[in-house]
Amino acid sequence: MRRVSRIAALYRAVDGAAAVEVPQHRMSTAAQFSTSSNKSSAKSNWLFNNLLTDLSARTAAHAVAGTMLFSVAATTLTDEVHAKEAVPPELRPKDLVLYQYEACPFCNKVKAFLDYYDLPYKIIEVNPISKKELKWSDYKKVPVVLVDGEQMVNSSDIIDKLYEKVRSGDSTFDADEESKWRKWVDDHLVHMLSPNIYRNTSEALESFDYITSHGNFSFTERITAKYAGAAAMYFVSKKLKKKYNITDERASLYEAAETWVDALKGRDFLGGSKPNLADLAVYGVLRPIRYLKSGRDMVENTRIGDWYSRMESEVGVSARIQA
Repeated sequence: MRRVSRIAALYRAVDGAAAVEVPQHRMSTAAQFSTSSNKSSAKSNWLFNNLLTDLSARTAAHAVAGTMLFSVAATTLTDEVHAKEAVPPELRPKDLVLYQYEACPFCNKVKAFLDYYDLPYKIIEVNPISKKELKWSDYKKVPVVLVDGEQMVNSSDIIDKLYEKVRSGDSTFDADEESKWRKWVDDHLVHMLSPNIYRNTSEALESFDYITSHGNFSFTERITAKYAGAAAMYFVSKKLKKKYNITDERASLYEAAETWVDALKGRDFLGGSKPNLADLAVYGVLRPIRYLKSGRDMVENTRIGDWYSRMESEVGVSARIQA
């Protein structure tokens, strides 16, 4: 009975949906995942969070992965010190703390921005069940960022506000084009991922294997989330296929990757010679799956690999510091 009650608690936590960010421009549905990179171990960990707010509340409640979908991806980082986008010392925040799930996609977008601009940040890992780490805030979703004591929420808003703080001059890229593709990431690209990484039981378990050793969970929560979450997300992914009219998971993922490459129009990045915020958003979303089976297949069967490698070099190693 104790085990059953713990499983029920996990499902009730999903039903509350307090741990998932819903972008302002897409209030009907949000999907989340993220990664963290380690220079020496060449590991990129990620958590994929998927909340179906426009499905029934009961459907969302049965998707344990709705608040905690984890996977692990190995990514190779060279020992070369990559050039970062320089931020003048007077514009750099003195204290930046990110409250996150280790693999939340929207947290990953924020981390890609922070890493690229080499803005040192501390991380507080949030338990998706108790959320006790956010008890000081009325806002219970992730990411939450404290910048010199100022609270910022919603990944796109966080990035916009931080960008305004740290940039030293006017942008030279097309702001309308950048905005269009940032929206595309949240409205389209993220929805291609869940049906792919959970398309069969083996890939679902691969995705959830990370949860047994990472993330801020108790032992019981880890075991429960690994198996119950993988099973739940396998079935939820089938619902997502129907919702987004996906008949072939891989073909849809490949099409999205090719669409992005076409948008580059032969440029190294959408931003031209340097990544812009749309480049960072796409990279942040794809980084978690790059070395999962779905990500490997994507790179092998589309033209996105060269762009992705350039982004790895530009973003470089993590700017994370010890809390």
